[in-house]
Amino acid sequence: MAIYLVGGAVRDQLLGLSVKEKDWVVVGATSEELLRQGYQQVGKDFPVFLHPKTKEEYALARLERKTAPGYAGFAFDSSPTVTLEEDLLRRDLTVNAIAQDSQGTIIDPYHGVDDLKKKILRHVSAAFIEDPVRILRLARFAARFATLGFTVAPKTNQLMQHMVQNGEINALVPERVWQEFHKALAEPTPTDFFTVLKNCNALSVVFPEFVKSYDQLIAHLNIYQKTNHDPLLRFSAIMQLLTIDQINSLGKRLAVPKDYLQYALLVKNNFNLLQTAHSTEAILKLFEQIDAFRRPERWQIFTDIGLLLSSSAAKQIALLNHLLAAARNISIAPFLEQGLQNKALGEAIRNARLAAVNEILTG
Repeated sequence: MAIYLVGGAVRDQLLGLSVKEKDWVVVGATSEELLRQGYQQVGKDFPVFLHPKTKEEYALARLERKTAPGYAGFAFDSSPTVTLEEDLLRRDLTVNAIAQDSQGTIIDPYHGVDDLKKKILRHVSAAFIEDPVRILRLARFAARFATLGFTVAPKTNQLMQHMVQNGEINALVPERVWQEFHKALAEPTPTDFFTVLKNCNALSVVFPEFVKSYDQLIAHLNIYQKTNHDPLLRFSAIMQLLTIDQINSLGKRLAVPKDYLQYALLVKNNFNLLQTAHSTEAILKLFEQIDAFRRPERWQIFTDIGLLLSSSAAKQIALLNHLLAAARNISIAPFLEQGLQNKALGEAIRNARLAAVNEILTG
């Protein structure tokens, strides 16, 4: 039995980047052997195990055979006779098909180290076309490594175009699209995620809502990605290029998490008011629509997104934060002492908040 460090950990180590997680491949072993040594099996489709102490993932070396369209359309062979080279051959990119043995020796049968030096994202083999998720993964890696000078190999782009033409990309499942999209939004240049998809003609399939607004999307992301890496804020900001119907359509199609969709729509419905609310009533209405008194975190995220959308909104947001603090300082105790309840209590509190806001605006 031999164990090798593989994939992203080796790649990032060679690039001089910090290694966030380690994946291991076990050659010449069976599931039963690993279980006897205390490993815990977690993989359902193929044997993946957690180390008894480190809890890092160890996978048996395996071969893949395409049996049906899509990400799940594979049969696997994880017998002890599968070699390291055979396991690395099934991987997506050469830079992810590098291994390291226990002595620190690099095993690089598909010239991934050379591609790291040349800064090229290149497919390992023609089997790349068998898994449509690889288009999204490559686009995400472009978003991560473009700042280091990495580009997509022309022949790899041609393979992706073929995957779009032959309909393989239509087998993508919503959960995997969202997973890769979400990760890409946290990368240094998510613009490159969308650019890669456009260059291989996948944008109209994966994100049809952005086809007409692509130039605006890239222009806006070029601004957003310089100031904030929060994927929630970036998602909510770029959704403002779409209509409410388009936001809802994308959210439903990709099974976007509820909080992401909620903030995108919250900003879509109220951003104009953020910029134009100058009267006492309009300002209090904005606070109420965001639910700023009961859920201050919503107001914080809303204004953070507002700053992403418009740097000129900074002065208005600073004023609104000051007014919100004054309105929040209104105590409910005096009204309870007066015996006010229900609707009367709510009206009294609201009037007091209006007065607090108005005092600052007119003071």
